[in-house]
This record gives sequence, C-alpha cells and structure tokens, in this order.
Amino acid sequence: MTNDKKELLPEQREELLDTLKTRFEKNMNRHKGVQWADVEAKLLADPEKLWTLDEMEVTGGEPDVVGHDGKTDEYIFFDCSAESPKGRRSLCYDRAAWEFRKEHKPQNTALDMAAEMGIDILTEEQYRSLQQLGKFDTKTSSWVETPADIRALGGAIFGDFRFGRVFIYHNGAESYYAARGFRGSLRV
Repeated sequence: MTNDKKELLPEQREELLDTLKTRFEKNMNRHKGVQWADVEAKLLADPEKLWTLDEMEVTGGEPDVVGHDGKTDEYIFFDCSAESPKGRRSLCYDRAAWEFRKEHKPQNTALDMAAEMGIDILTEEQYRSLQQLGKFDTKTSSWVETPADIRALGGAIFGDFRFGRVFIYHNGAESYYAARGFRGSLRV
C-alpha cells in the first residue's frame, strides 16, 4: 500500500484526492467558505500528510475538512465517518493501559495507533464541535484525549451521541470494546 517514506504512489494519490474532493463537495456545511483548490494545493505540497489522510481513509475514518486556521493557514481534517472508524476499534486507550492488562490484550492502543498514523486523537472540545456538523457515533463510541489528572487515576474518557445529545463518559483506560474506536485530527 505505502512505502517506507510514508508517501503514496501516484495512482494512490489520485484516488485519494478524488475521494476527498467528492466528500468535500458533498458536505459543504462542514467547511463553509473553504475552496477545494486551496485544500488540494496544500495537500499536493505535503506528501506525508497525504499518506496520513490515506491511513485515515483506509481505516474507515472518512476524513474531511472541518475548518481553516487563519493564523497558521492550515486546513483541519477530522474523521467524519458516521460511526467510529471500523479499522480503529477494539483498542484500549494507551500503552500504560495495555501493559496493565494481564490477559486478553488488544492488538494495539488508540494513542499508539494515532501516533503511527500521524494524527492526533480528538480532544473533548473537538469531539463536541464535530457533533455540531452532524450525528456521529449513534451506535458506537470514540475515545477522546483524556486529561492527565483523569489518566493518572487509571481512567480515560470517550464520547458518543445518544438521545439527541453528546455524552462524554469515563471508563478504565485498559477497557476495549468492539464498538469503541477513536477519531483523529490532522492539520495541513
């Protein structure tokens, strides 16, 4: 799929750009005032970010532009799949939680996988802002970045959308479920 340089082959790049453009044009409410040509120019100038977006795509995240940071001139992508990305579920929160488990360890952790992909896990604030753009995680849940004080006590937080509202809950960081994954963000 990709090479060691974290760069897509030309045909992979074109396929990904087509997918991203189609999603961008179908969901203009997520990025009012943003032009695809500007986003595409930024993407073409940064092959490693394209590789990361491809990782988001192939794991089921359906990344899309959700904003533009005028101070840094960066476009912000979030995973916008209706449910938590399928290729990123059944993960405990972080390496410390994984190490804590004595048996039945998951294959990976949310934070490790995010780092491998080159993305940041959504913060609670970002998760809530994503939920302003549609109804996400109505059947699943997603780990969100956990404050250090909660994590120090063994916990981690996750969010979902039920009964017409966003809920943020807590769980042991070592827990993992088939219906819980994580969503990421990328700045380009």
